[in-house]
Amino acid sequence: MAKMTDKKPAKAKTKVKVKASTKAKKAAAAAAAHAKPSVTTLTPTVRQPGVERRRNHPTRSKDGFMEILLTHTVPHFGQPGDLVKVRPGFARNYLLPQGLATFATPHNLRIVEKHRQRLYQLEVARRADLQNLAAQIAQRSVTIEANANAEGHLYGSVTADQIAATLKADNFPIEAENVRIEGPLKELGLYTIKLALGQDVTTEVKLWVVPTHTDEPVA
Repeated sequence: MAKMTDKKPAKAKTKVKVKASTKAKKAAAAAAAHAKPSVTTLTPTVRQPGVERRRNHPTRSKDGFMEILLTHTVPHFGQPGDLVKVRPGFARNYLLPQGLATFATPHNLRIVEKHRQRLYQLEVARRADLQNLAAQIAQRSVTIEANANAEGHLYGSVTADQIAATLKADNFPIEAENVRIEGPLKELGLYTIKLALGQDVTTEVKLWVVPTHTDEPVA
């Protein structure tokens, strides 16, 4: 009876070890199963930016040139927003590093198109303002006094600066470069002065050059 009692505990110990080993294997398998999805999930996320870069990166055309989008005026090439073809070396070594151009990606092209639409709207509004100004000026006349002799010849002359200053005094935003005259005015009389306001909008104003009035001394 004593021998039988000694064997039973030994068997119990063996069973405990087997159970522990089985549990360890199950735990390892469960950990491995949980680890696999995390690797699979991360892989596309890492690769995706590379895919986007390849899609947005410009490619050479058949003639060996690269299409880029100008962000500043480049002499002999174009203005900001122009899509131009240049040699790849010229783009990578000069235009792109200097910030004069950027890649002609779909995203950048959409931004430029929106900017062009905005500029067009501003240009239309500006032209309407200039046309309104031209109509107002055409209904007015201005007068400049000048010293002259009895024959009407001025001792000095009337210049574009004086004409612009006279119009400014009437609250018209005119500069000397807007005034179109062939030369200084040197005679008394009525003149029709052409004004170039910008954006091909022009108008005319009537200018009277009259003698300066002086008070005669009382005898």
